[in-house]
Amino acid sequence: MRCPFCSADDDKVVDSRPADDFAAVRRRRECLACGRRYTTYERVEELPLVVVKRSGAREPFDIEKLRSGIERAVAGSVIDPTAVDALAHEIEERARAAAPEVSSETVGLAVLERLRQLDPVSYVRFASVYKGFEDLGDFEREVVELQKSTAPKRRS
Repeated sequence: MRCPFCSADDDKVVDSRPADDFAAVRRRRECLACGRRYTTYERVEELPLVVVKRSGAREPFDIEKLRSGIERAVAGSVIDPTAVDALAHEIEERARAAAPEVSSETVGLAVLERLRQLDPVSYVRFASVYKGFEDLGDFEREVVELQKSTAPKRRS
């Protein structure tokens, strides 16, 4: 670390403590050349997450794009915006934990998996776009698959 006052690169750490809710480390340093003190902060540098599309194109992961896709699928359902936000962050965390590159298929399947648990209608809406449904038969097949894997609703 270079001293901001004299540009010498010989210093000692006088004090270290967590900062920004443990997202950084604050260090008080003393320059051994001029004796002045200054503060530095260390943070973890996050690697950029890249999405590999079906076409082979690569683009940076965009949580807003993911969130808007989920929001369109759940529009008018019982799922509230905080759940959509939590779902988007959960999928982003899973993708970051897996690797610096993730396929769009992996992201799409993760959304489908969670929507299947949360709301079957939202699941079918997302699946229709993600899987590129072209006719009514595609919807029928997906609904039949969905009914096989979920318990029937009880009538009151």
